Amino acid sequence: MGGLGRLLHSTVLLLVASTAVVNGCPPSDRAALLAIKASLHEPYLGIFNTWTGYDCCHNWYGVSCDQETNRVADINLRGESEDPIFERAKRTGYMTGTISPAICRLDRLSSVTVADWKGISGEIPSCIAYLPFLRILDLIGNRLTGEIPAEIGRLNRLTVLNVADNLITGEIPRSLTNLSSLTHLDLRNNRISGPIPRDFWRLRMLSRALLSGNRLSGPIPNTIAAIYRLADLDLSMNQLSGPIPDSLGKMAVLSTLNLDGNRFSGTIPLTLINSPVANLNLSRNLIQGTIPDAFGPRSYFTVLDLSYNNLRGPIPKTISSAAYIGHLDLSHNHLCGRIPAGAPFDHLEASSFTFNDCLCGMPLKVC
Repeated sequence: MGGLGRLLHSTVLLLVASTAVVNGCPPSDRAALLAIKASLHEPYLGIFNTWTGYDCCHNWYGVSCDQETNRVADINLRGESEDPIFERAKRTGYMTGTISPAICRLDRLSSVTVADWKGISGEIPSCIAYLPFLRILDLIGNRLTGEIPAEIGRLNRLTVLNVADNLITGEIPRSLTNLSSLTHLDLRNNRISGPIPRDFWRLRMLSRALLSGNRLSGPIPNTIAAIYRLADLDLSMNQLSGPIPDSLGKMAVLSTLNLDGNRFSGTIPLTLINSPVANLNLSRNLIQGTIPDAFGPRSYFTVLDLSYNNLRGPIPKTISSAAYIGHLDLSHNHLCGRIPAGAPFDHLEASSFTFNDCLCGMPLKVC
C-alpha cells in the first residue's frame, strides 16, 4: 500500500472511530464503565467480553443509553436471569469484586441493578446518593458490607431501594425518610440495627416495606399508619418490642402484616380482626390476653398465625362467622376449653391446636 493508500486507510479508520464516538456514548461514560468492569470478576458467563469497542450504547451487555443524549441511563446486571447467556451456561451467575465509585461518574443513570451475584463484596459507594436522576437501586443478593449511604435521602426521584440479602450493618439512615417518591423498600436479611425511624410515615408513597431478618429494636412508630398506600409490611425476625399499634388495623390497603419472631407484648388489637389484613402473622412473640371475640363477615384471613405466644382463655366462637380463614395456627399458647365446631375448624389439623393448656374437641381429644 502506497503513501496515499495508507493515508486514505487511516482517514477511513479515523472517520469510523469518530462516527462511533459521535453516535455512541461519550468517552467519559465508556471510561467509567471500563473502571466498573475492572473492579468486578465474572468467570463463567463472559458477560464483560461484550464490553469492547467505542460505542458502549450498543451490544454492551446490561448497558442502555438515553436515545437523545447517548448518555448511559441504565445498568442492568442480574445474576439470575432467563437470558440465553445463562441458559447456554446452564447456571446462575457468580461474580466477585466490588462496585467501583466510578459508577457515580455516570451522572445520567436512571437505574442501577447489580443483583444476585452472590460474591460481590465491599461497600455501597456513598457517592451513589448524588446521582440526581436515579429511580431504581437494586443490589439484592450479594455480600455487600458497610452501611446504607447516610445521604441516601438526596435521591428524591428514587422509587425502588432494594439491598436485601447482603451483610449491611448500621442503622436505617435518618435521611431515608426524605425519599418522598419511594414505593418499594426492601432491606431484608441484613444486619441492620437500631430503631425504625420515628418519621418513617414521611414515606407517603410506600406500598411495600420489607425489613425482616435484621436486628431492629424498639417499638413500631404509631404514625406508620399514615402511609395510606402501604399494602405489605414485613417486620418479622427482628428484636422489636412494645405493643402492636391499634392504628395498623385502620390502614386502608394493608393486606400483609408479618410481625413474627420479635418481642412484641400486650394484647392483639381488636382493629386487626376486621381489617383489610388477610395475611396476619403474630407468632413467636410475647403477646398476652385473649384472642379478641370480634370476628365477623369482614374477617378474611388466608393466614392467621398466633402460635408461640402467651394467649389464654377459650377460642372465640365468633371465628366461625369469619368470611374465610385458610390457615389458622393457635399452637404453643395457654388456651383452654372446647374447640368450636364448623368452619374453619372442620378442615384444620391437630397441629393448629397442639401445646396448649387444656383445649379439647375435634381434631384433638374428646372433651
